[in-house]
Amino acid sequence: MDPVLQTIPAPLDAEVVQLVLAAALGMFLGLEREWSHKTAGIRTFAFISLLGAVFTVVGEVALLAAGAALVVVQGLVLAVEGLLSEDHGLSLTTSVSMLVAYGVGVLVASGYVLEGVTVSFVSSFLLVLKRELHSFAWGLSHEELQSATEFAILAFVIYPLLPAGSQSFEAASLTVSLEPRVVWLMVVTVAGIGIVNYAVVQTYGGRGIAVTGFFGGLASSTAVVGTMLDHVRQHDRATSYAVAAVLLADAAMALRNLVIALVFTVESDILLGAIVPLGAVVLGSVGVAAYAADWRESVEIDLQSPFSLRQALGFGFIFLLIVVAGSVAQQLFGTAGFYATAAISGLVSSAGATTSAVVLYRGGTLTEPEAVLAILLATAASIVVKAGLTLASPNRGFAYRVAAWSLALLIGATAVTFLVTI
Repeated sequence: MDPVLQTIPAPLDAEVVQLVLAAALGMFLGLEREWSHKTAGIRTFAFISLLGAVFTVVGEVALLAAGAALVVVQGLVLAVEGLLSEDHGLSLTTSVSMLVAYGVGVLVASGYVLEGVTVSFVSSFLLVLKRELHSFAWGLSHEELQSATEFAILAFVIYPLLPAGSQSFEAASLTVSLEPRVVWLMVVTVAGIGIVNYAVVQTYGGRGIAVTGFFGGLASSTAVVGTMLDHVRQHDRATSYAVAAVLLADAAMALRNLVIALVFTVESDILLGAIVPLGAVVLGSVGVAAYAADWRESVEIDLQSPFSLRQALGFGFIFLLIVVAGSVAQQLFGTAGFYATAAISGLVSSAGATTSAVVLYRGGTLTEPEAVLAILLATAASIVVKAGLTLASPNRGFAYRVAAWSLALLIGATAVTFLVTI
C-alpha cells in the first residue's frame, strides 16, 4: 500500500472536526470586532483559535505556551497602537478577546467542545452588549452596586465553599441532620428575589411587589417573605402590597404543588382529590391579594436598596432554626406516621414533600386519600411558616394582617373541601 495513503486518517476524524469547529468559533468571536471596525476581526480571531487548536493537537506544551505568549504580545501591540491613535482608545477588550479565542481553540481541541462553545457564545454576548452593560453600570447607585457585590459574594464565593450533602450533628440523644448549602441557598434566594423585585418595583411601583410575590413563590414562597420583610422595613407604604405578595406566593406555591400532583400521576390514577383543596387555596389567595391592596392606585415606592444583607442573613438564621426543629421533631415523632413527616417537611419545602407523596403514591405505598392528605399538610405547613416568619418584622400591622389572612385562607379551604366531599 502507498505509504502516503497510510498516513491519511479515517474520514471526518475527530481532530479534523475539532480544528474546523475551533476556526468557526473564532470567526464567530471576531464577528462583533469586525463590525466595530477593530484592527483584529473575523480572520484574525479565526486564525488565533485555529492556532490554539493546532498546538493542542500536536501536544507540545512548549508550543502551547509560545502560542499563548504570541497572542498576548500581539494583543499588547494592538492596545498600544490604539492608545497612540487619535481615533481609538486603549483596546483592552480586543486584546483580551484574542486570548479568549486562543483558549477556545485549546478547549475544543482538548475535547471540551461544549465548554469551548459556551465560552465563545458568552464572550460574543458580552461583546455585543457593550453599550447596554456600560449604561447599566454607569446608572447604578452606590447602594445598588454594594448590593450587587454582596449578592455575588453570597452566591459565588460562600455557597461553593460550604460542604455539599447532609451533615449530621449529635446533641444529647438526638442527631440533627441538615444541608448547609440548602440553608445558605435560602439566603441567596431571598437576596435574588429582592434584586428582581427591586427592578420590577422601579418600573411598576407598588404593583411590582405583588408580581414578584407570585413568580418568586414558584421558586420559593418562603424566600418571598424574607424579601417582603426587607421592603416593609424600608417603606411603610409597601405594607399592603407586601401582604398581597405573601398571599400570591401562597397561591403560586399551591398551584405548583397541584401541578406536581396531577402531572406526575397522569400515567396512573390521577390525584383528582387534590384539585378542590389546592384550587381553593389558589383562588382564595388571589382573592385576598386583590382585596388587600388598592390596585387602581399607582403607588410609587422608593426602595433604598435591592436587599439588606443583614435582613437576608437574619432570615437565613431563622430558616436554619426551622430546619433544625423539623429534624428534631421528625426523630421524636418517628413512627407517628408519614403525615407528621409531610407536615414537618412542608415547613422547609412543600414541593419536596409533595414530590415524595406522589412518588410513594405511584409506587403503591400510599393510597390516594393518604397522598392527598400528605400534600395538603405540607401546603398548610408552608402557609403557616410564612405567617410565622412575618413576626420577625417590626411592622406589627404587616405581621398581623398576614397571620389573619393566612388563618382565614386555611379555614376557608378546609370548609370548601369539607362541603364538596360530604
